[in-house]
Amino acid sequence: MALFLALPFGASVPASAAEPSPPDYRDDRSTPEAVIGSLYNAIDRQEYLRAYSYFRDEPDLPDFETFAAGYAKTARTRVRMGQPTEEGGAGSLYFSLPVAVEAIGTDGRAEVFTGCYELRLVQPAVQVTPPFKPMGIVKGKLAKVTTPFDAATGTCPDRGLQ
Repeated sequence: MALFLALPFGASVPASAAEPSPPDYRDDRSTPEAVIGSLYNAIDRQEYLRAYSYFRDEPDLPDFETFAAGYAKTARTRVRMGQPTEEGGAGSLYFSLPVAVEAIGTDGRAEVFTGCYELRLVQPAVQVTPPFKPMGIVKGKLAKVTTPFDAATGTCPDRGLQ
């Protein structure tokens, strides 16, 4: 289930030896790019419950323990996003966002993943029953690639993630 990007580590390119301090806290759910940036900010800070909160409650969402365990060997990440696409329907906005992610493991090795996240925002004006649901990730599909991070680009299928 690569859907929620448990980043495995194997042999790949060694990362730099200098360990940066955790990034400043960031929690922004206003745009697809902000949600994905906030997701990886939470992962980098090892705040897995907050990272988990960026996903909408969908049928294939793994339990929290499985989700958190998938990042146990991730020391830090870098993410680059492409241009999101937007589609409306039945009171919701749906977004597809191509991404490239570099995950640096606790062993110092880096791996690159590319793919797509799909996000949904129920129009705020039609939400009348608490709790308010901000924009959240519906699906994500990333695959490991051999392309260096600086050259890697994500893609989203025309018909959405299946």
